Amino acid sequence: MARKIGLYGILGYFLYGLFFYWYLFHFANTDLPFEYQGTVADPATFLNGRELVLTEEYSKIRNLLFFLSTPFEWMFYLSILLLGLSGAFKKWAEQSSKFKFVQTSIYVAWLSLFAFIATTPLSYISYHFSKQYNISTQSFASWMKDELIDFWVNFGMMVLIVYVLYLLINKSRKRWWLYAWMLTVPFSLFLMFLQPVVIDPLYNDFSPLKNKELESKILALAHEANIPADHVFEVDMAEKTNALNAYVTGIGSNSRIVLWDTTLNRLDDDGILFIMAHEMAHYVEKHIYIGIGGYLLLSLVGLYLTYRIMEWAVTKYGDALKIPAVNDIRSLPLFLIIISMLLFISSPLSNLVSRYQETRADHYAVELTKDPEAGIETFQELTKAGLSQVNPPLLVKVFRYGHPTMLDRIIDLEEYQIKHRDDE
Repeated sequence: MARKIGLYGILGYFLYGLFFYWYLFHFANTDLPFEYQGTVADPATFLNGRELVLTEEYSKIRNLLFFLSTPFEWMFYLSILLLGLSGAFKKWAEQSSKFKFVQTSIYVAWLSLFAFIATTPLSYISYHFSKQYNISTQSFASWMKDELIDFWVNFGMMVLIVYVLYLLINKSRKRWWLYAWMLTVPFSLFLMFLQPVVIDPLYNDFSPLKNKELESKILALAHEANIPADHVFEVDMAEKTNALNAYVTGIGSNSRIVLWDTTLNRLDDDGILFIMAHEMAHYVEKHIYIGIGGYLLLSLVGLYLTYRIMEWAVTKYGDALKIPAVNDIRSLPLFLIIISMLLFISSPLSNLVSRYQETRADHYAVELTKDPEAGIETFQELTKAGLSQVNPPLLVKVFRYGHPTMLDRIIDLEEYQIKHRDDE
């Protein structure tokens, strides 16, 4: 049975990868509809011939790597189960200490190390192509440093989560999913509170915006929107990327509006003010808190489904997967597979909600600034800097895009511009 599961898994992954290669490189059509050709949304009007070719090449590679990476994790964890490595990790942990927390830490350390070794090649391929296409400016040493920081941050959180999770499963086989969700609420809020001041600075240097004249303009815009903002932060990203970005992070007193220095270097003040107005919309319309609420709701459903699926899988395939019971830590790879699958399946819904919020933020920004031209030029520059497809394939949009496509965003602003020009 174990050999059959492994064979079907490998075959399924191969066919899945073959489908997405065919879809992205031979089937999907990214040409603009006829009615938008020659408009400000047409990349041929603001990208040169080489940039058009590079955009298509890089986007296809990046999208293929995205669709391959998540199922690759499923295959890795399935292999850990079928080969008996999960049992070996548990054995080594129990031989090393009699304390449960230490045993959990050792098990998670082995699992995390094997996962890091298995997934690093795909991560490196993604890094290599971003360097080749001049998106990334990061040195290999700096990239490796970030990968190691990721490893240790994820390891620390995972040890705590796994230890508590299996305590709950052992206490209540039927209700652990509910108790785990109840703990998810304060834990998630705590992480969001810490993110801007503890976790993010591990990767990059943050500082108050150095351009005080620009900061005054941004704060004036915030005052106009009734936002109690005192500072705007910039982050040193030019040593890592040529891409542009700005975002809102954190909650409560730790919430921050952040601009990448690449954005400051490549956009004029009007473009930056448009981006800031967009980010302010997330605060005004409470998108962060709506997002937290949606995440907690999905977490409740996801944990319940995980409980049901784990019980079914261990009952039917426990022998093949070498899992004697759900409450045995050897079931952790199965738990991670199910959680990852549910996140992947639910991503079209979460992306749909996110795109709606981002569209609302675009509308708010243009109403606040009354400058659609700055917005159009900003989106054109974002497209150029990130080699992003203006009109991506449908499956890419559904599974990857938490923002509207550049076609949608630019056309919306052009329609606003025409409408208000006519009103005048």
